[in-house]
Amino acid sequence: MAQIWMTYDELATLCECSSSEARLRAIHLSLDRRKSRDGATRVKLDLALTAKFFASVRKSDFDLDCAIEALRATHRQMAELPAPSEVHRRGVA
Repeated sequence: MAQIWMTYDELATLCECSSSEARLRAIHLSLDRRKSRDGATRVKLDLALTAKFFASVRKSDFDLDCAIEALRATHRQMAELPAPSEVHRRGVA
């Protein structure tokens, strides 16, 4: 299983709470905590929080996939339109 380590701020974003609440949650769940070289404390997510993290990533990928498909659909529609030079020639003829 992958190890996901997050700062309290990142955990707070994942859990939709404040950083101090995320810290209390980490303590309550007895999550492993370590001080990183950058000075920030990071907590290792348990199985439930890891699943929640992966679900949030999948959701954002889905949103990105939808945006890409919308761009492709727009491109297809634009490709079907005549080029500006063709429109000009049609008007003259």
